[in-house]
Amino acid sequence: MNFFTEDKTKAIEARESAQWISFGPVLFQVARSLRNLGILEQIETAGEKGLSLDEIATGSGLSVYGVRVLLESGLSMGVVITQEGRYLLAKTGHFILHDPLTRVNMDFIQDICYKGLFHLEESIRTGKPAGMKELGEWPTIYEGVASLPENLQKSWFAFDHFFSDDAFPKVLPLVYKHSIKNLLDIGGNTGKWAISSALYKPGMQITIMDLPGPLKKAKEAAINRGLEDRISFHESNVLNDKIPFPKGFDAIWMSQFLDCFSEEQIVSILNRCHEALPEDGKVFILEPFWDRQKFEIAAFCLHQTSIYFTAIANGNSQMYGAGTFIPLIEKAGFEIVEQTDQIGLSQTLLVCKKQ
Repeated sequence: MNFFTEDKTKAIEARESAQWISFGPVLFQVARSLRNLGILEQIETAGEKGLSLDEIATGSGLSVYGVRVLLESGLSMGVVITQEGRYLLAKTGHFILHDPLTRVNMDFIQDICYKGLFHLEESIRTGKPAGMKELGEWPTIYEGVASLPENLQKSWFAFDHFFSDDAFPKVLPLVYKHSIKNLLDIGGNTGKWAISSALYKPGMQITIMDLPGPLKKAKEAAINRGLEDRISFHESNVLNDKIPFPKGFDAIWMSQFLDCFSEEQIVSILNRCHEALPEDGKVFILEPFWDRQKFEIAAFCLHQTSIYFTAIANGNSQMYGAGTFIPLIEKAGFEIVEQTDQIGLSQTLLVCKKQ
């Protein structure tokens, strides 16, 4: 669904929105500080009676000044309200404290993106992930994830898994209603889909194809679940278009994987899928397309996530719209035989076969 065809904003509202955008980094850091310093939790615990500035400062062990500037900023952004000199939690503050999606997004932006986004203009000009240098010296984020500090890895994987974890239980029956016994999971990451598949359908054989770092984590996870006889591992870098994909599979699965590549690279990957599959083989693609969302805020989140890919992850990919992505599938010689939108929070499942 396209929410962005009309400008219904009045001039005064537009100017107000422009100020919110101008101070966006300030709002983010204030909200995060109010959460992390325990101030919002203190106020929530006090309930309807609220807390005075002095009470909050004493309870948090912070200065009155420090608490005051944070709370006054919080008033403007609607995180807290004040009544008779006492602070109470507003609805937005509640979601900053308790909403899992908000926490995952906020931690990801802070730990993975915030410093790197300073280099966005350079990334746009050069087509390279200029912000990557704030994390490490790797060509793309995918070579470096396994080497990130533990707290950064935690934020990256929490963000990466949040949307697929919600969708996998709903997708499993849609995939395995098809006759599949041997599946190639390209970009299998930590092995969540492979493990879910093995547990869902006894007798399934799954091979995860990925870079060495993710494969190591996936292998550990499979062994911990006692699935090492059903899940195999194939080390490969799909960016090397000279290396063909392994054959002998009924189907290929790619979940939130192709958005990690440019349009040209996506076609190259799909071309090699086409060569590896038998004539009746299928490709299953799970992606969150911004123009297939039920709610405008979902499209907003996907649009902003694209900037992470531009400045930090690889410099040339994005969270695609279906209008951009689907022609790439057709260009690689596949046709879509099934499309299921709005699975879980944001996903679309495409089932493809050779044209």
